[in-house]
Amino acid sequence: MTSRRQFLGAAAGGSVLAAHSNAFAAATSRSQDIEARIARRELKDLTKEDLPTPCMVVDLETFEKNLKTMSNQCRKTGVKLRGHVKVHKSTDIAKRQLALGSIGVTCATVAECELMAHSGIPGVLLTRQPTSKNNIERTIALAKHEPTFATVVDDPLVADWLQQAAAREGIKLRTAVDVYAGLTRHGVESGQAALDLAKEVDSSKNLKLIGLMGYSGTASHTHGWEERKKKSQDDLSGLMESVELAKKAGLPVEIVTGGSTATYNIDSESKGLTELQAGSFVFMDTLYRRIGGRSDANVYSDFGPALTVMTTVISKRHPNQCTIDAGNKALLKPTDQVKDRPEVKVENQGAEYGILVWKDGDRDYKLGERVELYPTNLDMSTNVYDRYYIARGEQIVDVWPIMGRAGAAQR
Repeated sequence: MTSRRQFLGAAAGGSVLAAHSNAFAAATSRSQDIEARIARRELKDLTKEDLPTPCMVVDLETFEKNLKTMSNQCRKTGVKLRGHVKVHKSTDIAKRQLALGSIGVTCATVAECELMAHSGIPGVLLTRQPTSKNNIERTIALAKHEPTFATVVDDPLVADWLQQAAAREGIKLRTAVDVYAGLTRHGVESGQAALDLAKEVDSSKNLKLIGLMGYSGTASHTHGWEERKKKSQDDLSGLMESVELAKKAGLPVEIVTGGSTATYNIDSESKGLTELQAGSFVFMDTLYRRIGGRSDANVYSDFGPALTVMTTVISKRHPNQCTIDAGNKALLKPTDQVKDRPEVKVENQGAEYGILVWKDGDRDYKLGERVELYPTNLDMSTNVYDRYYIARGEQIVDVWPIMGRAGAAQR
């Protein structure tokens, strides 16, 4: 038999459980409502406080300024932009660059090319020669789908494979010769070897030679503008020699492509390249910011930091430090920087945990407070998130999907 005390206790417990259940249901309903509004693009009154963390937030004003700075430089110098998508993996961003005069995009993977081309982006250039049966077949399919699509080769054998595959489908594949420019990961030797490969491509019935490519990756993170200028010019000297040889041989050189965010105002003003493959300028990361610029030896400030990873303070049990909900899985790095708090040190403490440490006891963080971090490496960080939340101040004004690992069966 149930006593009155037991009955009242059970009733009270039921009330508590009901209250918790109602609160959980309300929170779940709120979260589902936000997702539904995002899907419908109904973002009125949606702010950063409504977002899950960790998440990626783009400051729209800084982002748009970065795009215009690059566009103005290209317009002034006459060099075109074929921006690299590995940094952002977003068709929304690619289309905004096209609207400002970009002639297309460059991609490091076939999957990125497929995403861009099938979203209506013209002028897609695959900067890594396809060698597997899978990638060759997909490359040929891209050329059939989009006539402005192009790829590169740095080996006569690959040129032969592409010729055979293109012949089977009865298409003409636009192809550039990839020339060594300081990175040992790819590129045919400059000079006679590059010329011979260019001649082979040009003489192939189903390949169309469009020019040459050379990427000076070592120059892109050379500290100091003058040092970087010299490094870029040295690395690209073999490419320029190869271009002159190709022109003297009467070969078509429609494009000479390369360059990076760090060398945009070096390569564009030297007039050697006809187009730039710069990509990181759209967001900027902490590694790029510290290489120094033309006007500031300490900070590369031509482009502003537009992208942050927003986190939440989830624990605070020790003086002058707090725990955030971003760790290894969020690609947290000790070289990340805290927005508006440059004195705060970032530490990693596991898969889902990060630590912020500071010395100034008067500037504390509170539980539940949102903290935004500038990421160290854009390519890696972008790769683990599904969307960008676009912010004007605290207001979320748009949401752009990111090509995720599930975006294609194969990279």
